[in-house]
Amino acid sequence: MSDQSTIVLGGGCFWCTEAVFKEVRGITDVESGYSNGHVQRPSYEQVCTGATGHNEVVKLTYDPGQISLRQILEIFFVVHDPTTLNRQGNDVGTQYRSGIYTTTPEQKDVADAMIREMGQEKLFGKPIVTEVLPLSNYWPAEEYHQDFFEKNPHQGYCMAVAAPKVAKFRKTFAELTRAPA
Repeated sequence: MSDQSTIVLGGGCFWCTEAVFKEVRGITDVESGYSNGHVQRPSYEQVCTGATGHNEVVKLTYDPGQISLRQILEIFFVVHDPTTLNRQGNDVGTQYRSGIYTTTPEQKDVADAMIREMGQEKLFGKPIVTEVLPLSNYWPAEEYHQDFFEKNPHQGYCMAVAAPKVAKFRKTFAELTRAPA
């Protein structure tokens, strides 16, 4: 078995991002959490105010022998809008900012190169505002947030926002979709 690597991504509400990456082949663990803020052990309620500086994120553990960081970031850039500052759809606030939080200098190099390439190609028609920073002050989200879409597929937000993102992933990246259990 290959060594495992970790990257943390903020792409709006963590329920949606988690729902997508739980379906990706080569991702061995997905955990919803909060990162890059200034408060220790923030609660969901605190993060929702925007006052803690944290971003809603997913911490991905992956097997580089099965999926590359570049492939993970390609999925990330397809399933959220990296051109809206502090917002994803109706979710507004700094806690919904687009962010890539790296655990190695090599990850930063890959992310910066991809953003530069997509910007040069004008892939999104607007500037990419995704921040790329070293991971700091990460805390797991409360237990009820973990596997939220899986546990609550008929909840309104899940049906309206998460389910379409999962469907978009399955259609766009069929070759990277985990085989059903």
